Amino acid sequence: MVSHVTTIAFEGIETVAVDVQVMVAPGKVGMQIVGLADKAVAESRERVQAALHASGLSMPARKVTVNLAPADLPKEGSHYDLPIALGLMAALGAIPADALSAYVVVGELSLDGTVAPVAGALPAAIGANAMGKGLICPHGAGPEAAWAGAEIDIVAPRSLVAIANHFRGTQVISRPEPAVRAAPADLPDMADIKGQESAKRALEVAAAGGHHLLMVGPPGSGKSMLAQRLPSILPPLSPRELLEVSMISSIAGEIAGGRLSDRRPFRAPHHSATMAALVGGGLRVRPGEASLAHNGVLFLDELPEFSPQVLDSLRQPIETGECVIARANSRVSYPARVQLVAAMNPCRCGMAGEPGHRCARGPRCQSDYQARLSGPLLDRIDLRVEVPAVSAVDLIRPSRAEPSSAIAERVARARLCQAERYAAMGLGGVTTNAQCPTSAIEEVAAPDEGGLMLLRDASEKLGFSARAYHRVLKVARTLADLDGAENVARIHLAEAISYRIAGERLAQAA
Repeated sequence: MVSHVTTIAFEGIETVAVDVQVMVAPGKVGMQIVGLADKAVAESRERVQAALHASGLSMPARKVTVNLAPADLPKEGSHYDLPIALGLMAALGAIPADALSAYVVVGELSLDGTVAPVAGALPAAIGANAMGKGLICPHGAGPEAAWAGAEIDIVAPRSLVAIANHFRGTQVISRPEPAVRAAPADLPDMADIKGQESAKRALEVAAAGGHHLLMVGPPGSGKSMLAQRLPSILPPLSPRELLEVSMISSIAGEIAGGRLSDRRPFRAPHHSATMAALVGGGLRVRPGEASLAHNGVLFLDELPEFSPQVLDSLRQPIETGECVIARANSRVSYPARVQLVAAMNPCRCGMAGEPGHRCARGPRCQSDYQARLSGPLLDRIDLRVEVPAVSAVDLIRPSRAEPSSAIAERVARARLCQAERYAAMGLGGVTTNAQCPTSAIEEVAAPDEGGLMLLRDASEKLGFSARAYHRVLKVARTLADLDGAENVARIHLAEAISYRIAGERLAQAA
């Protein structure tokens, strides 16, 4: 007799159906797993045998063959334990064989027969729903899977005994409820920043339009503090964005207790991060920091200290909004629509341009340090702002600065205006000015005559590329949205151009 159980294999955040076939037949006693399984799947033989024994079932004194079809698809991970165990129980008559036909099964088994949580419960539930099936998953992953929809039949057992009793009708396992992770109460606030009014203005503009931002300044000027407070002024995730972010986090196994949060991701990798850690890769092609920051913020502190090859690997994801990892035997794509925020010192000693400071290495200290950044990468950054050292007058000022809540209200109004504009234009998926295609931005950010003359003169003097020209228009459109203006005026273009000037000096050094 051959029993069949449906499970899934992951290709990025997408799922592929896998048919687990279990046959008990005469022959040499033992269990054999075939179907291009990796080491984790091959070791499930020992876990399944121990879990069945702990649940009061013994392995049959016959030959057990487990085939994972399609046989040419690589199978990775420990979530094949539960489908193999349930297929074997169905073949032995411990549970009705037809009861499993309506479900997709994922789960890892412990030696005592309990079902341990696995990564990818949310994509598995969405994939099961697309097949018209329910989902059997670990109890710890049930609240996460429940977010896939109220109409999906989800069974989240704690052990093999519980699921056997459920199908026999002696125990009812209730459907799990979606869980929400409470927002942290101690989120950093913009009111903590003293001084740095121009930097705070640039941060507000970046938040309102989803623009990339580079802050340049000496050590201790507050660059990292500013970046860490960016999430406090960003709007919460929309339902669609929440689903996208949660699917990536689920694949990476970073959803604690199955609880989701509507806070935008904020990832800050160390400058020693490898290319695989930043854009994804590895033996099992896991999502990198850029994908884990999807619909959120990717903060790169001490930007020139990153490897130049690692930084340049971000050029394509920043432009296309996805990380494509191509290997000889596979091609995986992860979403990576991120807002890049970077901070750096102006030179190796960190004090170039500061009053009263004279570097012993001379101008080469600054030029050599900034040359570690490639021009094409800098060309993709919309806002470049200098963050000077904070003065003593600002530090001893008793009054607190404007809180994040007030800035967040202006950002939310500007983003709502952008979302409504692009929805009316039929641009699906475009919600911010930074995402607007070049053909549309020339229409929605068409400057007046004075602004057009200013933009033409600045482009000629500063040598703007075509990308820089359109990014200036996008920033100007965001500035107009913050002011509640219908059209882009000369004053908006002047401020947008000022944010490119510091970057053009960096590009010349690069």
